[in-house]
Amino acid sequence: MHLTEPPDGTTEDAARLEQRHRALNENHGVCDAIAALPSGETMHAWVTRFALLADPTRLTLLLCIHAAGEICVSDLAVAAGLKDTTTSQALRLLRAQGLVATQRAGRVVRYRLADETVHALLHEVVGHQVSL
Repeated sequence: MHLTEPPDGTTEDAARLEQRHRALNENHGVCDAIAALPSGETMHAWVTRFALLADPTRLTLLLCIHAAGEICVSDLAVAAGLKDTTTSQALRLLRAQGLVATQRAGRVVRYRLADETVHALLHEVVGHQVSL
């Protein structure tokens, strides 16, 4: 796609197109902003990751795992105040997306964070809690 073409492929009116040309030629901030945008595939991955974090149940589980390091499903359910089945379903999704991993010790399966970016983000969030 050329920088002056709209991303959706529609035609812009002449005034809007002229404004875009002027911004690209006069304002390097616009070029920097455009250059900073990730590829569509990367953007989709970010959206998926943020959507997983936006769910209160999954975020609660991730925060509990972050604090515990490794924890089994039943202990995690107690810590999060959830039913075992609810916990297992959420963990299944988090595992499928690579945010958590498991380690089996006999019949006990322990969960841990597997995504370093999410781990760092949770560490940052816990360190900067805000009250609304």
